[in-house]
Amino acid sequence: MEIHQLQILRELGALGSVAAVADTLGVTPSAVSQQLSALQRGFRTPLTRKDGRRLALTAAGEVLAAAGAEAIDAVAAARSAIDDFEGTASAVVTISGFHSVGQALFGELIRELSVSEEAPTVQLTDEDVAQSEFPGLTARYDLVLAHRMEHSTPWPTQGVRSLTLAKEPLDVAVARTHPLASRSRVTPADVVNGPWVTSRTGYSPDDVLGAVAAVAGRPVEIRHRINDYGAVAAIVAGGDVIGMLPRYTSRTVDDDEIVRLPLRGVSTHRLIDVLARPENLRRRSVRLVIDALGRVMARLRG
Repeated sequence: MEIHQLQILRELGALGSVAAVADTLGVTPSAVSQQLSALQRGFRTPLTRKDGRRLALTAAGEVLAAAGAEAIDAVAAARSAIDDFEGTASAVVTISGFHSVGQALFGELIRELSVSEEAPTVQLTDEDVAQSEFPGLTARYDLVLAHRMEHSTPWPTQGVRSLTLAKEPLDVAVARTHPLASRSRVTPADVVNGPWVTSRTGYSPDDVLGAVAAVAGRPVEIRHRINDYGAVAAIVAGGDVIGMLPRYTSRTVDDDEIVRLPLRGVSTHRLIDVLARPENLRRRSVRLVIDALGRVMARLRG
């Protein structure tokens, strides 16, 4: 039983297919299958089972994957101890972020790290996925910037750790010529008639809009579904359509032609969290980047 075999088993449990594990680890599917077979030879109880076209973990496989995660973390702790002893922040730190947080934080993060001689190199990418898919990204990246509504299901704790960077309200956005533009705040009853531009299903604005409809007691007219906040702001500025924008991470949007209004009567806060595998948090380079992200977010919140 090898550490890399336990890692493959854990990734299979998280990602659900041999192909996804191979893609994440940068190996071939046949190599993944060979390592799983080699691991299985050490146990009489089956570790995996067929689930349609997918390969899933059995109960025994889940137990071994959880124990393997602890072993992987222990190895990472040993490596981290040497890093701390030598005072190094080695290796590249890979980071994924959803679109609006990438626009708001990535440039400032690079500037923040550039003033430190010991800062690691970061590799950045955008992954704008539904809330339920963020934990799976920790198999591909050292750090995952994720969002979830404050009242929604918490992130899984098995094999994933979360650190909250900010609690961000979503504000209603209307054109400066809209009848609601003179208000200091609005309620579900004020905005339920729409029409609306909102996000695709599974994203924060659509979650809040569902709560608006529930509190107001009638359905909302959704005319457009767009995830890019710059496009949302442009549509709102164009006329009578109402939208929703995050308060901090959409400040790259030009607000000259729109007004942002706090929404009262429903929960509008989303959490911006950093998700990571426990072993990655052991690395000094990763910890330095998390600290830098915290400073950047604090400035963004003003």
